[in-house]
Amino acid sequence: MLDSHCHLDLYPEPSAVADRAEAAGVFTIMVTNLPSAYERSRSHVGGRRRVRLALGFHPLLAEQHGSERDKFQKLMRDTSFIGEVGLDFSPEGRATANLQIESFEFVLRTLAHEPKFISIHSRGAEARVIELLRAAHRSPVVLHWYAGPIAVLEHAVSDGHYFSVNPAMIRSKRGQKVIAAIPQNRILTETDGPFVTLGKRPAEPTDIQVVEEGLAQIWKVAPVAARSVVGANFRELIAPLRH
Repeated sequence: MLDSHCHLDLYPEPSAVADRAEAAGVFTIMVTNLPSAYERSRSHVGGRRRVRLALGFHPLLAEQHGSERDKFQKLMRDTSFIGEVGLDFSPEGRATANLQIESFEFVLRTLAHEPKFISIHSRGAEARVIELLRAAHRSPVVLHWYAGPIAVLEHAVSDGHYFSVNPAMIRSKRGQKVIAAIPQNRILTETDGPFVTLGKRPAEPTDIQVVEEGLAQIWKVAPVAARSVVGANFRELIAPLRH
């Protein structure tokens, strides 16, 4: 099983969540929001075989990016996983849109020619994200919780990008429509916990089965077949990292 986007450091007991994911056999990519958070989160990864720590520059924290750029440049050599980075032009992020673009361009320049797994936030800024990725000749990346226009999604598919889907998408009609528009060979699974909830509790990596079952229903296959497809997609995406 794969949880390609989870904020383990934001749970009340990160190490306990990581232990449960490890015991359940879930390969978990622990995204962070800033380089300083990445540094603090190393202890939550420890010697766990199936947990990987990702270096982030979250767009909604763009006002803090300037003081953390040196750390980002230094730490990006420490990991093959980058996230969460990107743009957010929703009402929550609109005031810092220009600063976000500057930071995202910095991230893309810093990672130029570096093989990395990159998980990208694109809320309200999907077309601009694709435009900047094209300008930087960056492909493929993973568009996390994509909720934009289907036409832009199709451009992203043409450019070779992947998409990670979560329980919230599985439950909503809009999310199901987005999932149906993505080729099966471009889909990964995520929880985006603790932001996504199941009932009254935060989703955890051990809940990835919920996403697999949802994909199985949309694709009209058995859950084990959906898991196999996602696993093959992930292996294809990270193959360059092994070199």
